[in-house]
Amino acid sequence: MEKVFEALASTARRKILAYLNQGELSAGEIAERFDFSKPALSGHLRILEQAGLIARERRGQFVYFHLVPDRLANTVFAWAAELCPVAGPLKRESRARVRSKT
Repeated sequence: MEKVFEALASTARRKILAYLNQGELSAGEIAERFDFSKPALSGHLRILEQAGLIARERRGQFVYFHLVPDRLANTVFAWAAELCPVAGPLKRESRARVRSKT
């Protein structure tokens, strides 16, 4: 979960996610939308990929990126559940049920 929030901490990475929300883009198409160096863009894409928020697919000489929406949704849900005042008791109840079955 920490990697996801680290990835989301950057405005540039959030913008990349917003662009990819409209559909897949090649690395070149993403680069056209930003004014940073290729190594900087590669770094941002690598962080998003390591966090599991985007995935890459090589097609010929091009690399395309797309969102992995379930990863973001599950992470945000897990984070919200941690903040929820009833989350602790529900987790304890679930653990107790699992132990009682074994």
